[in-house]
Amino acid sequence: MSAQPVDLQIFGRSLRVNCPPEQKDALLASAAELEQRLQDLKERSGVSNTEHLIFIAALNMSHELAEEKLKTRDYAYNMEEKIKMLQQSIEQALHDQSKHNDRSFSTTK
Repeated sequence: MSAQPVDLQIFGRSLRVNCPPEQKDALLASAAELEQRLQDLKERSGVSNTEHLIFIAALNMSHELAEEKLKTRDYAYNMEEKIKMLQQSIEQALHDQSKHNDRSFSTTK
């Protein structure tokens, strides 16, 4: 997989990063999202120091990522529990059906 240089402008700063061609659109979208977050943060907080804004934005995004990971882990756990319950219900239904079939078979002999 070859990477190609992509030039980005984020918050008035130029940055060149290597990126696989098929990921270029995602990189540009991420850069635009970061630019917007930094602009919003600057307006909300009144902070003008770019480095400070970048650290605050990075902390906010790290927090959001941690929350999403927790949601995903909780969702996976809940799905596993529901699957286990469904498997138990199916096994019980098959067991009950087997007993019913055995009784029907014995009475027809």
